[in-house]
Amino acid sequence: MPRLARSLYFWVLVAIAAGVLVGSLSPATGLLLQPLGEGFIKLIRMLVGPIVFCAIVLGVAHMRDLPRVGRVGLKALVYFEVLSTIALLVGVLIANLTHPGAGFAADPATLDAASVAKYSTAAHEQSVTGFLLNVIPATLPGALTSGEILQVLLVALLVGFAAALVGARAEPFIAFTEAASLILFRIVGFVMWLAPIGAFGAMAYTIGKFGWHSLGNLARFMGVFYLTCALFVLLVLGSVCRAAGFRILGLVRYLRTEIITVIGTSSSESVLAPLIDKLERLGCRRATVGLVVPTGYSFNLDGTCIYLSLATLFLAQALNVPLTLTEQLTLLLVAMLSSKGAATITGGGFITLAATLAVVPAFPPGALALIFGIDRFMSEARAVTNLIGNAVATLVISRWEREVTGVELKERLAGRDPAVAKEAAVT
Repeated sequence: MPRLARSLYFWVLVAIAAGVLVGSLSPATGLLLQPLGEGFIKLIRMLVGPIVFCAIVLGVAHMRDLPRVGRVGLKALVYFEVLSTIALLVGVLIANLTHPGAGFAADPATLDAASVAKYSTAAHEQSVTGFLLNVIPATLPGALTSGEILQVLLVALLVGFAAALVGARAEPFIAFTEAASLILFRIVGFVMWLAPIGAFGAMAYTIGKFGWHSLGNLARFMGVFYLTCALFVLLVLGSVCRAAGFRILGLVRYLRTEIITVIGTSSSESVLAPLIDKLERLGCRRATVGLVVPTGYSFNLDGTCIYLSLATLFLAQALNVPLTLTEQLTLLLVAMLSSKGAATITGGGFITLAATLAVVPAFPPGALALIFGIDRFMSEARAVTNLIGNAVATLVISRWEREVTGVELKERLAGRDPAVAKEAAVT
């Protein structure tokens, strides 16, 4: 018990349970605790930009092999598109097999379109402004304060490439960046011990605001979604991991603190910095982690893709909107494209869903209102699936680049030193 009491994930679990209890027994108190959850996430977000910047700059500058950076980036993008497409298809397959919206018989006239109007407006604005405008920052230093990961990625790559080309004269800048990185990760260590407080406040607020009664008849849809995410992680990502020489359950156990924190805060961004650190400890090069993880947070959203396809077909079934196979495939294509544009926006999942539904005129304006009340309860599964998907992507690409072997990954995921294991095998 003393060892367990010193574990961060144990206290996060306790905090989540306490938050559920407070939110259930005293909803008013739960609402008052919202600043605790939001404050913790803001503390993490203020560090994400500088940490990603330092990780990428140091990785690229130390690598010197600039063509390799491009090769890793290309492999990552191809991998992201393949897995995102599979996630979308899995959602469509499960929706057509289980029919979670069948018999719901929702009346479009009773839907509150005003409650989701802002998401439809945001989706329209996103399609007008375009994705590129969200990638290019107004100023170079502004990328670190914008909160947009892709802007940080762009600036960091430019600085890293420049530092690599300048050579020895850039060493003082690289040394400064190295020191800054160490300091930032130490700060993250401090902040992460506040995770139980953040998880407690976030969960108490969620239960207090929405309550269990908001689940109602939508519980079946939620159950199908959670089950689909679990199957995707265990079967699809599990197969990818097995092909790369390690096991998905070992990775899940290794990331248990980050997963529990994501469940408590409903934000995968809250563990971006710890995820980078843990993947480097597994043997992945800093440049690979720095490229794949931040890019994956915008392009490799497996949980969000499952949600988009499953939610779209659920709404079609619940509202009796007939969709042909061609229309379903068209919606898949739209979801795949629009998810890239809305990935860095607050409420991106709902905004992307609004943009996807707009393709089919038969959907009533207030269709999103049908699942608005339970969206907050589903964000945990989306975020956890996204987190595990990005961890798997980084490890797989590191294996492709021969940075780490399958044996080393197995041993490190089990908490053992590969060198000791090799020596034991010889003797």
